[in-house]
This record gives sequence, structure tokens and C-alpha cells, in this order.
Amino acid sequence: MTSKSATRPKGVAVLGSTGSIGTTALRVLDRQRQRFRVTALTANSNAALLKEQVRKFAPEFVGMVESNADCHDAWKSGTAALVDAATREDVDIVLNAIVGVAGLDATLAALEKGKRVALANKETLVIAGDLVKKVCASGSGEVIPVDSEHSAILQCIAGRATSDIRRVVLTASGGPFRDWSKDRLETATIDDALRHPTWRMGRKISIDSATLANKALEVIEAHFLFDLPYDRIEVVVHPQSIVHSFVEFVDGSVIAQMSVPTMELPVLYALTHPERVVDDGVPPFDPIKLSPMTYEPVDHGRFPALRLGISAGIAGGAAPAVFNGANECAVAAFLAGKIRFTDIPGAISSALDKLGGLASSSREDLLAADAAARHHVKEVFKC
Repeated sequence: MTSKSATRPKGVAVLGSTGSIGTTALRVLDRQRQRFRVTALTANSNAALLKEQVRKFAPEFVGMVESNADCHDAWKSGTAALVDAATREDVDIVLNAIVGVAGLDATLAALEKGKRVALANKETLVIAGDLVKKVCASGSGEVIPVDSEHSAILQCIAGRATSDIRRVVLTASGGPFRDWSKDRLETATIDDALRHPTWRMGRKISIDSATLANKALEVIEAHFLFDLPYDRIEVVVHPQSIVHSFVEFVDGSVIAQMSVPTMELPVLYALTHPERVVDDGVPPFDPIKLSPMTYEPVDHGRFPALRLGISAGIAGGAAPAVFNGANECAVAAFLAGKIRFTDIPGAISSALDKLGGLASSSREDLLAADAAARHHVKEVFKC
């Protein structure tokens, strides 16, 4: 095995490089070439954009999960390419920006190899949080969150003991339907749901933001990332998306992390943590221009997916995997025009009622629970 120079740029594998977080990460990496080198790129199916990225960054490894005629002959294909990229010797950091359960195996494999995983794939911790923690504890791998809310908490805690923390408060923008009535939500279209007021994201996460299912996933993530019980994790609506999370300490002091709503900052911090480096990609913070900042309670009656997800997290076992699988399937059905927006939480609830108690003692059990939830939603809605 060749020795790794302490001065060479760290090798980074970007999994999901053509998606929203992946393209954001590459903008950051392009500005930080003295510190990082893109050594592996993988994408799901966007061969045209991947080719552009390959020309620009010249990685040693390229993978395409869904190969097609536009793929280069030298590219690896299939889901195995994700694990191959994540476990390469020339990769120090794996930025996992894959959407869905497909990101789980690459995360586990990277951690087993002692890599840092800059994690934007929520499903990894939601489905298999205990397993991920076990793998981290058994080796030298580490998980650093990319989600802006969890990055904010990490920055606010700054190494303090969990016993010092009274609670954390995740902020939610409220999504495009924050002011919609329950009756009006019945008529919500795909275009309505994708019209996020403050963030530009992929289609699936945009729908999750509209239902607040994404905030449920983030609560479960926070539980595993910071070893906090669910009764010390709260959510508040903050439409401006300037404060990304609050941490309240046992003495009553509250520290909040603020920035303009850009994912470039949490991506950069996940790459450099615990260091802070100069980067001109994020505009200066102007408290006058960004004022006022307001806060509202969550309306669980209009957005039941949040409470369903938190309840699944509290129940533990297979319930979070069922929540995630049912949500992913229902969102896909909505985006395909097969169900209504308001059917999504109903699909999740139905799956949890029937399948929440499935076995959960292994990776295989958890993936089976995820698959069962998807099958259940397809059966219920005939989609």
C-alpha cells in the first residue's frame, strides 16, 4: 500500500454528482483545488452532464448506475459502481449525495474503510442509524452531515458533551404550502409542490419539503448524529431559511448558526471540519437585508408527515425504514401523476400501521422492510 502524503490534496468521491447537492459540491471543490482533488464521480443516469464533469475534473474513476448508449466504455456501471468509488484507496472523503436507499451500502462500505463520509443521503441514517453508528464505532470512519440543519447543530455544539445540551431546534421553511388551507392542499399540483420559496433542490426532496417529511427525516438523523433523545429535538417554521438550527444549552444559553440559504457552506464545512477555510462562494451576511426573521409553530394538522416520521423514529426498529420506503414510493407516485399530494401522508400511515413491527436486526431486515413498504403503497394505490 502506498503512503499518503500529508500535503497532497485530499481525494474526494462525489456520489450523485449530477444532482443538486452533487453539482453544488463540485462548484465548491472547483474553488478549493489546492485542498481537494476529485478522484471519483458517479451519477444515476445523466450521462451528458457526467461527461462535462469528467472533462473538467478528470477523475480516475467514473460510474453510471443506469448505463445507456451515451455512457463511455471505460465507465463502471450498475449499483456496484457506488461501492467501488467509495472504497478506492485514493479517496479520503466520500460525499454521498445519492437520493434514497441506494446510498446505504456505499456509506457503510466507506466507513468500514475508514473514510470520512460527508453525508447528504438522509436515508442512510433513517433506515440504518444504529448500524451506521456501530460501523463507525468499530473503525476509523466518520460521518459529517451535509444537511444545513445538522451542519448548523455540529457547528453550534463545537465538541460539547451531550449532557450540556437541553434541546436542539431544527428550522423548516414551511415549504410552498405554508399558507395553504387544508382544503386547498387537496388541489395541489406537481408544479405547485416543486415551487420551493427559498431553496433550489431536486424533485424528490422538494416534495419532501412540501409535506415536511424531510423534517421528519432530519429529526431522525439528528437523533443518531448527536445521540439526543427525541424529546430534545424540536422543529419550528422559519420562512426565511436564514437560521438553520438552534442549540439550547442547560444554562439557558442559545447558539444559532445563520447564513444565506445556500448549500455551498454546509458542503464546504463537511469537507473541512473542524477547520474553516477561506472561500468566496458564499455572499457576505447582511443582517439588515436579511431581516426580518420570523418563526411559527408547525401545523401538524395540515402536515401530518412530520409527526408520522417522528413517531416512527421513536418506535425504532423497522419503523423508520418503513416510513422512508413508503414516503419514497408515494412521492414517486405523486410525481408520476398517479396520486394526489394529500395522499402521501396517508400512504405512509397505512404502511406504518401494517409493517412498522417488522424485523430489524440486520441490514437485510431493514432493506426488506423498506421494500415491503414500497410494495404496500403500490398495492394500496394500484400504482
